[in-house]
Amino acid sequence: MSTAEQPEQSQRPGEQSAPQPHAEPLGPVDSSRVPRYAGPATFARLPRLDQVGGKADVAVVGVPFDTGVSYRPGARFGGNAIREASRLLRPYNPAQDASPFALAQVADAGDVAANPFDIGEAVETVQEAADGILDSGARMMTLGGDHTIALPLLRSVARKHGPVALLHFDAHLDTWDTYFGAAYTHGTPFRRAFEEGLLDTSAVSHVGTRGPLYGKKDLDDDAKMGFGIVTSADVMRRGVDEVTDQLRQRIGDRPLYISVDIDVLDPAHAPGTGTPEAGGLTSRELLEIIRGLAACRLVSADLVEVAPAYDHAEITSVAASHTAYELTTLMARQIAEARDAG
Repeated sequence: MSTAEQPEQSQRPGEQSAPQPHAEPLGPVDSSRVPRYAGPATFARLPRLDQVGGKADVAVVGVPFDTGVSYRPGARFGGNAIREASRLLRPYNPAQDASPFALAQVADAGDVAANPFDIGEAVETVQEAADGILDSGARMMTLGGDHTIALPLLRSVARKHGPVALLHFDAHLDTWDTYFGAAYTHGTPFRRAFEEGLLDTSAVSHVGTRGPLYGKKDLDDDAKMGFGIVTSADVMRRGVDEVTDQLRQRIGDRPLYISVDIDVLDPAHAPGTGTPEAGGLTSRELLEIIRGLAACRLVSADLVEVAPAYDHAEITSVAASHTAYELTTLMARQIAEARDAG
């Protein structure tokens, strides 16, 4: 795969990397022995991909790219901000009753070096890197970056699994046609994915949408692509459990891709993003909906649009790190269950 600038694994002075390959998953640095603030950060203080012989069940990969944004830039720094915030994560997830890093080998695959001056080339680079990760047998937990990267990631996932179900958590539809004549931006990835046949249109949904649109045609076009919409107001009125049950029924047993734009959260919970909208989900609602998808077949996921320059007290990065942790836990549980069943 094409990666660059892989974060280093933090170790005690004089400690050597474990021999490769590993009979059991190599987990995170023990924070009871090495302070959380010590050493360079990987996601959840996990090993680098090279430290596990280049093979992982789940690869956490960063894409520091934000050339496709239409308002505030800065999401190119989101992946590493999430990694820094993830120092506080612990290896046992009580909400899912799972130790994800013991169930499956999760490793930090570093960053994809995408061209910041050429969106077309960047899209190709991201797809090539994603193809390499998926061809290795891993699932992806991608840290963006702006939402433009969802298109090449979906191309790669559909190449492996065929058209996939999609859950898109976002304040916005991201099914617009062009911005300033550009077809590849953070507001267009899911229209392009629809046009390219990457989506199972019987099982695609937006969750958390809200705010003004350019016109009613935005909703009409979106419906023609097959998207169902669960607004943030729907979550508030109907509750997490009912909404999650509806989503599970729509997804069924199809391979599922989840794309999370952190602006799905209200700005009170995620101020550090490029296009904030009032009236969003709470971080608790987002985490509970994701946890409720344990029965779904999650093949990969992304989390995008964290812009740390606007993130006071790391509120957004903390919420994003926990969201990525829940998604990673879902994948690790499913990998372990499939291994035990086989």
